[in-house]
This record gives sequence, structure tokens and C-alpha cells, in this order.
Amino acid sequence: MSIEVASLVLRIVLAIAFVAMGVLHFVPSAARGMAAIIPPALRGSDPRTPRRLVALTGVCEIAGGVGLLVPGVHTVAGILLAVFLVAVFPANAFAARHPERFGRLAIPFWPRLIGQIVLIGLCLTAAVPV
Repeated sequence: MSIEVASLVLRIVLAIAFVAMGVLHFVPSAARGMAAIIPPALRGSDPRTPRRLVALTGVCEIAGGVGLLVPGVHTVAGILLAVFLVAVFPANAFAARHPERFGRLAIPFWPRLIGQIVLIGLCLTAAVPV
């Protein structure tokens, strides 16, 4: 398999994953759970802020996933998805600290961190121009 084919396969797999996760941000039951894991420091005084952040991150995931498939844009999309993964990590860490409250969303901290680092690496690999 050539590097071009491997890169395309990686971008397609990541695009499917990010678009699917992004769409979940607009499914009411999933969105409620995601809004709940937003740390108090990021909630602000408006009770709608967590839902708005969930919608914003959903749009970012969908746009980034689609961007991975657009020639000439995939490099920027991969880099921005890596930055995005760093930006959303505090919510995942907050959930990990409260497994009694978040259940399945509360993936233990260290496995979540390792998974996030791997995913960041894959996004940056997908960003490499071929």
C-alpha cells in the first residue's frame, strides 16, 4: 500500500469518526450528557451555555471531519482537529473525576489521556501533505 493510499484511508476513517461524533452532539439525549460534563469553570452564568458549547463542538467535529476529505484543506483540518482535541480534554478529565455522576462518559483519566494523545497523533499524521 502506498503512502498516498494509507493517508487517504486514515483521513476517511478519521472523517467518519469525527462526523459521527459531531452528529451525536445534536441528538438530544447525547447532547444532555455532553453538556453535563462541561466543567463548572466553563459554564458561565447563562444556563444555555453548556448546550451552546456542545453544539459548537459538534459543528467543529463535523467541519473538521469533512475538511479531512477536501484536497488542499486536509492539512489545516488535521491540525485544527488536534487543537480541538486539546481544547475539549478538560471536559473529559472532569467526567473522569466523577464516574459516579457520569457513568459511561467517565472513561478513567489515564486511558482517556492516552487515547486522546493517540487521536491527536493520528490527526497530525492525517495533516501531513502527501
